[in-house]
Amino acid sequence: MSYQKKLFQLFVLFYSILFYSQLNTQDSLRGEFIYLLKAKLNTLNPNQTDEELLSLQVADYRTFFSSLNSLKRDSVAGIVSRKAINNGGGVFDFRGTSMPQTKFSYTIIQTNENIQYFQRVAMSLLSYKESVIKDWKLIDETKIINTVNCKKAEVSYKGRNWTAWYSAEIPLPYGPYKFSGLPGLIIKITDDKEDYDFELVRSVANSRLKGRLVNIYENRYTNSTETTKTELEKTLQNFRENSLGILESLGTSVTPEQRKIIMERQKEMQLRKKGDNPIELN
Repeated sequence: MSYQKKLFQLFVLFYSILFYSQLNTQDSLRGEFIYLLKAKLNTLNPNQTDEELLSLQVADYRTFFSSLNSLKRDSVAGIVSRKAINNGGGVFDFRGTSMPQTKFSYTIIQTNENIQYFQRVAMSLLSYKESVIKDWKLIDETKIINTVNCKKAEVSYKGRNWTAWYSAEIPLPYGPYKFSGLPGLIIKITDDKEDYDFELVRSVANSRLKGRLVNIYENRYTNSTETTKTELEKTLQNFRENSLGILESLGTSVTPEQRKIIMERQKEMQLRKKGDNPIELN
């Protein structure tokens, strides 16, 4: 069994109660778009590019943005958890179960008024709010991307300069991550260092959306503790570097094997921090 799979199973055991939440039961799905993110996450490995698919789900009055693997992982963990309870013994059986991995565990919800970022840290769901991006510069330039007619826009955001290609043919003012506010869906957006590149690779036809709801567990965005971006990042980093101590302080029983897995993870995170290349630089 791989190290990543062991670690995931361990944390599902600790936090299994989180997966008893219901799926979204109020937001009708008006659009579903899958973006491929290509990201250079660590400056110590400049030639390494991580790739992951992320989902933008558009409802009537807000959008939801999460890693596709993260959503699949929630579903798998929920199924395993419910089976354990139904069996009466609370025993988690992962045999034959494939555990999707993600490096982007956050959820972002946008409305016309604000952006809200959600991240689970240990047993707590933390969030912070920001204003939507409004200072786009529209450029008189066009381009065809994956058969879609696009127009160009630029913006400086959190220390990076971004070029976006949006399509007025898809009249939805949304895009991946925290990007929105253009007169059409963002098809592709890249920073000028080419560290982060989002590109639309798949969408769901309108004919298949009728009667569907947003496919995301409510525990990703309900009953959060609101804080600031700085404090959330500090709390997350502290947990990554001292997860064992935090778990033990919560009264969690940790076996020697589990302790070894957590310690290995902590060392990995400390090494990664040295060359961390976040999407937001300030």
